[in-house]
Parts: sequence; structure tokens; C-alpha cells
Amino acid sequence: MTLASLLLIAAAILIAAYFIYGKFVFKKFDIRNDRVTPSHKYQDGVDYEPSRPIVVLGHHFASIAGAGPIVGPIIAVTFGWVPAVIWILVGGIFFGAVHDLGSMVASLRTEGKSIGTIIDNTIGHRGKQLFMLFSFSTLILVIAVFADIIAKTFINNPGVASASILFIALAIVFGLVNKMVAHRKSLFLITSIIGVALMYYFVYLGMQLPFKLDYQLWLYILLAYAFIASVTPVSLLLQPRDYLNSFLLYGLIIFAVAGVLFANPDIKMDSQVHVTSENLGYLFPVLFVTIACGAISGFHSLVASGTTSKQIDKETDAKVVGFGGMLIESFLAIIAVGAVIVLSRDEYASTLVAKGPVTMFSDGLGAMIGSLGIPEGLAVSFVALTVSAFALTTLDTCTRLARFTFQEYFEGVEGPIGKTLSTNRYLSTGIVVILSILLISSGGFTTLWPIFGSANQLLAALALLAVAVWLIKKRVNATFVVIPMFFMFTVTLTSLGIFAWKNFMDQAYVLSIIAGGLFVLSIVLIILAKKSLATYSALPQTQN
Repeated sequence: MTLASLLLIAAAILIAAYFIYGKFVFKKFDIRNDRVTPSHKYQDGVDYEPSRPIVVLGHHFASIAGAGPIVGPIIAVTFGWVPAVIWILVGGIFFGAVHDLGSMVASLRTEGKSIGTIIDNTIGHRGKQLFMLFSFSTLILVIAVFADIIAKTFINNPGVASASILFIALAIVFGLVNKMVAHRKSLFLITSIIGVALMYYFVYLGMQLPFKLDYQLWLYILLAYAFIASVTPVSLLLQPRDYLNSFLLYGLIIFAVAGVLFANPDIKMDSQVHVTSENLGYLFPVLFVTIACGAISGFHSLVASGTTSKQIDKETDAKVVGFGGMLIESFLAIIAVGAVIVLSRDEYASTLVAKGPVTMFSDGLGAMIGSLGIPEGLAVSFVALTVSAFALTTLDTCTRLARFTFQEYFEGVEGPIGKTLSTNRYLSTGIVVILSILLISSGGFTTLWPIFGSANQLLAALALLAVAVWLIKKRVNATFVVIPMFFMFTVTLTSLGIFAWKNFMDQAYVLSIIAGGLFVLSIVLIILAKKSLATYSALPQTQN
């Protein structure tokens, strides 16, 4: 089998899924345009800002993608490329796309608020508090980790740092110009073409003008940037940067497909399925935790219900942004698998240890793009820069999401403190940044990172739980959400149980307690959801 045939088959399945299964899901969520979206109802020029579907898709896709759909699938190939591909396709269509769209639509019907507020309305205030504490802690962890990763990337690749700075400056100019031509489609198209052309030029220019600073200084600059990105109007910096950056990833996908079709390499890796891995453990549940982005990721629910729902112009835009955006990411994950299965299993295993997944992806895809006549070194640098650009997107998006989560947690708290913490975006963002600095300074994030995969997938299970209860209380048959929810709870509870026991036996008691705490949290929320639904259990459900 050739890699080209694998990509074409995967693309055909994902496109068919959008039009066939997507139609069923859209009907279930009763998506229509006679409802006023939160972006219009609460438009404030800062967080709530109605925007074109292509702009929102760019922001959403850039925010949910990051390095996740690249790193996870490549590591998961350890169990075999066949189970990895199957989970990406099945998970992306029946789990991830439903999860992302459900989170987005539920938020659109709840004033653009996050999954935490939806839990408050459907399961209860205690459930909201537990969920938001968990999601806030997870976001702080992600901010700390990605600030460290990006700072080290900038040190090792000063050209990437220069290009990233140029991207930010370009985004601000593009955002200002876009405001002036917002109602003229032809001018928006022209400015987009110019913006994308300049962005690609800045890839080259950044490599010619390397910018060098030490680690500590980069760390503070990155967190200062994250602070500014969180409090600045979304249409000025975050949205235009993500929109332009999305064309880097679109370009990467187009170049990758063209390179694969032109080179038409064979799949050298055998199709054997490995039930266990010496380093990772058992295929179940590890495969389903390792491949998060690309199949289903709890982080997506925070983006969909945090920033994206506040920018949706018409409710039907959620179809392509939520459901379609997830399927595009699934295809990117397939490309990531393809970049390494052109190696034999022995070559893959040794290279993964020596270079890591991101370098493997850059080298593998760069070689295929090089077959188009593009210098291979430039192609490899382009792929590496694209991955780094999306890591920066994850950093600034997470900071804004953490700010939303913090503010929503204190909504309804009486007194001046509650009012200040729930309304002052500068103070809440400052607290987020300070906590991130403290976490980085303590070095604790390196210890917590191994548990992040399980925590992220638990977040997905909890988001599906919230969406399922929301639908059931509207007397909609929620089986299409409930089945993925039960599977994800099974995966995460099994993973957390194994993780807690293993670390307890290794005397890593802190990690064991954290894993055990997450396990208990999920059980408590399930019980609260069951109690909340008790009064509705006797009511007949209607088909939408």
C-alpha cells in the first residue's frame, strides 16, 4: 500500500462524514439561523465580536491544532499504524466532531459561556465549581509547559523567534485594516491575500534575521505577550494572528498532500498491531489517551465554548467551524502518521528516541515536500516553523481561556471581591500569568506532564457529559453523545487507575494522589449528573 492511497482514502472518508453523519448531528442540535448569537447580543469589541466564518475557522483551527495532532499520533504508532489510523478516523468523526460541535452549540445557547456554566445550569453549582477548578488547573499547566517549550525553541532556533515576532506585528496591522474593510468582501479578500503573502515571506525573512535572547528573558516576554493577547480585543490580535497562521497549516497540508502524491512513497512499516509497549504500557487505554488532538481532546471544548462561540456570526457557521474544523485536524493527524510510516519499524523506534516526534515530522514531511523541487532544508524549516507557530497560538489562547474560566468561577459570588474578580480582565489575567510563572519556577510542570494526557481526555468525557445532560433536559435523544461519553469515561478512569497505582508502587505519592483525585472528581460529577437527571427520567424523549 502506498502513502498516497492512504491519504486519499482518509480524505474521502472525512469528507463523506461531514455531509452524511454531519447532517444527522446538525439536525440533532437543531442548528438554525433564527436565533441571535451571543456575538451580536453581547457584542463588546473585546471578547464578543461577530466575524466571518473563514476568520473564525482560522482562529478555532489554529487554537485547537497546536502540536497535539502531530506529537500524539506519531508516538501512538508505537502500537502500530493501523490502530492509530482507525482511532483517528473513528474518533474524529463519531467522538471529536460531536464533542467540539456540541460544546460550541451548547455555549451558543448559553450566552457564549463555557462548559463550566453549562454544567452549572444542567448539573448544579457544585458540579460547575469542581469542573472549573479542574479546567483552570489544566490550563495553567498548559500555559507553563508551552511557555517553556517555546522559550527553548526560540533559543535553539533564533530564526523561528524572529519570524514569530514578525507574525505578531503583521497580525496587529491586519486586524486594524480588517476593521476598516469589515463590510467590503472584495477588500477583505485583497487584504487576506496580501497578509498571507507577507506571512510566507516572513518565514524566509525570519531565517535571515535570527533574534537571540536567553531563556529567562524569553520566558517573561512570552508571558507578557500572553497577558496582552488575553486583554486585547480579540479582533485586534488573537483572531487575525490565528486566521493568518491557519494558512500556514493549510499550506502545510496542501504541500504535504502534493508531495506525497508526487513522490508516492510506499508504507514500509509493517501492519502488525502491538498490544503492549515497554515504555507506554497497554494499547488500551494508552492509545486513546496518547492520540487526543486528531481524534478527541477535552481542550477543544474549552476553545469551542470559550473563545470561538463568542465570535460565531450565524448559528449555522458552527457546522463548518466546529464539526468541519475537527475533521480537518483529523486529516492533519493522518498526515503525521504518514510522515513516519515510510520508515521501517526499527528505523521508526530508533529515530523516535534520538530525535523526538516533532523533528521526525519535520524531516519526514520536509523530504516529501522536497520532491516538488523545493529545497529540502527550506521545506524542513517551514514545517518546523509551522509547528512552533501553533505552539505559540496554544499559549495565548490558553491564557485567554484561563481568564474566562477564572472570571466565570466568581460570577454570582456576592460582594466587591466577587464582582471585581469576575469583571476585571486585567486582574484575572494577571493572576493567571503569576500562577504560571510560579509553576514554571518550581519546575513542577515537568513532573505533572505525564498525567496531562489522562486529564485532557477526562475533560473531554466531562464535556460530553455536560452536553448529554443538556440535550436530555431538552428531551432530545442523546445516544450519539452518550456512547462516546461512556467510552471516554472508561478510557480515562482505567488510565487514571493504572497511573495512580503505578506511581504509588514507585513511591511517587504526589502523582498518585493527583491521579486518584481526578478519578474521584469524575465519579462525583457522574453522580451529580445522575441526580440532576432523576426528575427527568420518567419523561419521554423526542427525536429531533
